[in-house]
Amino acid sequence: MRYLNEDEIQSRLRLGKSVEHWLGDVQEDDYTILKWLSIDKESNESFSIAYCESFDEGNEDFLDIYAFSLVDPDAPFGVIHTFSSIADALEFAEVNYKASPNKYTSAGMIQEEYRDYINL
Repeated sequence: MRYLNEDEIQSRLRLGKSVEHWLGDVQEDDYTILKWLSIDKESNESFSIAYCESFDEGNEDFLDIYAFSLVDPDAPFGVIHTFSSIADALEFAEVNYKASPNKYTSAGMIQEEYRDYINL
């Protein structure tokens, strides 16, 4: 099963393991922007959301979206927001980035989300 339930999300984050969420794409005239986010536990026990946008430079043989060029090269780790609790971070992601509470994956699975996207 690719998607994490609420308990799995909470457990992973408390243990210091990242979760990710595919947010889709934006089609421009001559390029496509991919959007996703990652939630991490920080060393000070807070939780951060890194929101990323990159150019779609992949194909079925190159799925590593972490290696794609970022839209904003001045933010190499994405736009980062920090929260004191997991619940606050998840709520922010839902409200501000339209993240679905049922579509979080373990870190590294975002490539599978991208594979599904290009195979549509």
